[in-house]
Parts: sequence; structure tokens; C-alpha cells
Amino acid sequence: MTVVSVSMPEELLERLDSVAEEHGYTGRSEVVREAARSLLGEFHDEQLEGRDLMGLVTVLFDYEATDVEQRLMHLRHDHDELVVSHVHNHVGDHYCMELFILEGDLDAISGFVGQVRATQEVLSVDYNVTPVDQVDQPA
Repeated sequence: MTVVSVSMPEELLERLDSVAEEHGYTGRSEVVREAARSLLGEFHDEQLEGRDLMGLVTVLFDYEATDVEQRLMHLRHDHDELVVSHVHNHVGDHYCMELFILEGDLDAISGFVGQVRATQEVLSVDYNVTPVDQVDQPA
């Protein structure tokens, strides 16, 4: 196996070690391999390819410490054809939550989510993708 060096904040490393210990992994490498497989497989669902999709992307960040909000707004405008709606909420004393509602194909949505995840100092990113043509019609 190839050895890869990865930089991460100490807090994330501690969480990684906790997961490894609590769930019986042999070590950090096993946890990271499983996380990588999971991440890479997220958007390779063949049932979603070629379909019109709706996506919800929720982003949490600390607005006092960074310019994350400005960087997210640049992404929002760079993907104007994909983002159909956007909501900004304050959470607690110094956090913000951005909710992006997307409409597009799998490649466009996964590209947007990837860019949001790559935005430095974002605390969390959660998303959901649903085919638009999957809505059940009344019988």
C-alpha cells in the first residue's frame, strides 16, 4: 500500500483516534480509508446519473473568525445556474448556517458540494440529493 501524508487540525485527529478506538478499527489508516471510500462513493450512485435532481446543502461556520461567508457567496454566484435558493441564519453567538437549494444534475451538484467542502474553515457540510422525478403521484 502507498503511504500518504495528510495534514489536519489536532481536534480532528483526536476525533479520528476516538472513532478508531470506540469502533474497533486497527488504527487511523483504517478509519481514513473507510472515510475516503465513503466520500468517493457518495456521488457515484448510478440511480442518480442522468436524472434531474434537487440538492440541499447545509454549511456551518464561525463568522467571527473568518471570511467564510464571503467565500461561500462567491461560490453561490459562480454557480448561479445551479443555486435556486439560499438562506442565511445566525446560530448561537457567533455561528452562521447557510442553506443552499440546488437543482441540476449529479456532476453539477457534486462539484458544488466538493467546492464547499474545500472551503477552509467551514465547520461542517451536510447535504441531501433527491431525484425530482421520484415524487410519488397519488393513486
